[in-house]
Amino acid sequence: MSIPKQPRQLMINIMYLVLTALLALNVSAEIFNAFKVVDRGLVDSNSAYDKANEPLPSLIVEGAKKKPEFQKYADRVPAVRQASKEFTEYVQGLIDHMIDDGGNKNNLVDDGDFETYRNVVDYKGQKDKDITTRYLVKAGKGEELKAKIEEYRQKFLEQVDEEKRTEMDAKIPLKIDDESWKNSIDKSKKSWADFNFRQMPLQATLPILNKFINDAKASEATVLNYLLEQVGTSKDVVLDKFTVVSAPEKSYVIKGETYKTDLFLGAAAGAETSNTRVSISVNGQTLPMKEGVATWTTPATQVGVRRYTAIATVTNPVTNETTPFKKEFEFEVGERSVSVSLTKMNVFYIGVDNPVEVSAAGVPSAQVNVSMSGSGGGSISKNSDGTYNVKVTTPTAPGQFARINVTAPGLNAGKDFRAKRIPDPVARLSTKSGGGMSTGEFKAQAGVGAFLDNFDFDAKCTIEGYQLVRVAKRADPEFATNKGGRYVDEAQRLVDKATAGDRFFYDNVKARCPGDAAGREINPMVFTIR
Repeated sequence: MSIPKQPRQLMINIMYLVLTALLALNVSAEIFNAFKVVDRGLVDSNSAYDKANEPLPSLIVEGAKKKPEFQKYADRVPAVRQASKEFTEYVQGLIDHMIDDGGNKNNLVDDGDFETYRNVVDYKGQKDKDITTRYLVKAGKGEELKAKIEEYRQKFLEQVDEEKRTEMDAKIPLKIDDESWKNSIDKSKKSWADFNFRQMPLQATLPILNKFINDAKASEATVLNYLLEQVGTSKDVVLDKFTVVSAPEKSYVIKGETYKTDLFLGAAAGAETSNTRVSISVNGQTLPMKEGVATWTTPATQVGVRRYTAIATVTNPVTNETTPFKKEFEFEVGERSVSVSLTKMNVFYIGVDNPVEVSAAGVPSAQVNVSMSGSGGGSISKNSDGTYNVKVTTPTAPGQFARINVTAPGLNAGKDFRAKRIPDPVARLSTKSGGGMSTGEFKAQAGVGAFLDNFDFDAKCTIEGYQLVRVAKRADPEFATNKGGRYVDEAQRLVDKATAGDRFFYDNVKARCPGDAAGREINPMVFTIR
């Protein structure tokens, strides 16, 4: 049996809607990931067609043995298979050439291992627009592809009885849309190839080319099933290998949006859908079916990875046996965010923890790598809540910076910061840095403190020492050198002598803050005792 036509067409239509929307946007890492998801779906679909088509030739040959006049249908099978094979190899050759020319120096191609294929495109030129324009537009390969599509479409139709060709013409998926570019608002597009491929990133072109391979394999399936019907054995074929397929509009959604996916049964061999009963459920909820496809929606209310289980239950039309097929899927919910920073005030302070938040829109947090380089003797570590902590040890010189590096699949960015010492603290006695003070308040103080005014970090500075001078009326100055912030005995004796009219000078005040190699001189103080 052929893979259901309408569900497939629905999937292809959705794919083109997604591609059209993505191409209207700035091509970011998130969008390139979406192209890969679509491309992977097409590659998987091509493999499914190969498996579905594989048993059909032998069934046609076996059915042709029933009557001599059926032999002509068996004789057409090799031509159908050869047409599909030749067209697939031709298009795959275009893909391989552009991947190699775009930077794949290892000559790796898609040999069925999609991880290898994807990694080649990931790191070897996925955003290259020059190769697609040069090869498919300027070198004429795009128009050659168009001619090949028309040529092989005709080859498929030639294997259909002449009186049936008009009817089958509408069922052959491999065809050219010549109206879109001719009726395009952009009149600069001079050809079909120019309209489809000029300035298209390589990764955005691959789903289009794989879609044509998909059309060829679908056309092969259409013609083979037509031949099978002519020998009268199509109803003998039953489903025997299955998998549940989820085709989401996108696998990464923003909090507040709705996750939507189409679920359908993929078969490695087929039977007519009218003879096969299929039901699909998600997380125990049975979904309504329309033309073989069930649609499941769920609100994206929580950030993080969400998982769901889909079960397709199939009733064999021959044995009436019911068999369930189960598969788990997942998608990730993100959250929109806005980052605003002051470019002139990007500063890390020495001696304290500098909290940093890092996010990469459209990239799962587990795939984001953060490191630090440049001046400042810096290091960065990740906290349990997903934020980061930066420590620096050396001030940066003018023109030098400490750099935070952020890398993820398809992303390599960074931000420069300066490293500075903590600002000078202010020396105070009680709440004052000088001026008049009553005798009682002055004597009540235990010493001098260093305070970081308007500094938001959790840091404390200490007084290393100062010189205290008492100048009384009609008396010589008295001196005391004090180590530390609290008064030592010599300084305390001067403070205890304080009377109205005395003046106290705090000179050579030194303080030490986190990250300081030595004490720094800060503001002196002068108090007049009232």
